[in-house]
Amino acid sequence: MAYGAKRINPIDLEKRRAVGITVPLSGKAVFNSSYETKDAIKSNLINFILTGKGERYFNPSFGSGIRNLIFANINRDNLTSIELLIREEILTYFPNLNIKELILTSAVDDNTVLFSLKFNIRDTEAEDEITINFEQ
Repeated sequence: MAYGAKRINPIDLEKRRAVGITVPLSGKAVFNSSYETKDAIKSNLINFILTGKGERYFNPSFGSGIRNLIFANINRDNLTSIELLIREEILTYFPNLNIKELILTSAVDDNTVLFSLKFNIRDTEAEDEITINFEQ
């Protein structure tokens, strides 16, 4: 048995075939392609977090809607309920992710909320993290 063997998603076996697009959309031809499943999932997750409910045509339930929630009166209880809501939504739309750590912190004086998510992909055990700073 091989120890420390890296698991690879079958989609990633063809090195020249793109599996998704990256965020931000600012490539030479509007967007850049991602060639690994890990990068595609990370871009899809960022897109999901930044999308508001009802913003995506033909799929109005898609999106975290976090921007609508975070600039209401922020206190620890609000942040906890937002965190639980986002955790549920991510598990619904990204069942292949395992959330390791989800942190929302707020700086009331600066009107900012810092969103941090550490996750791994269940099939490959690849780990990554996302940090987004929301400012008003």
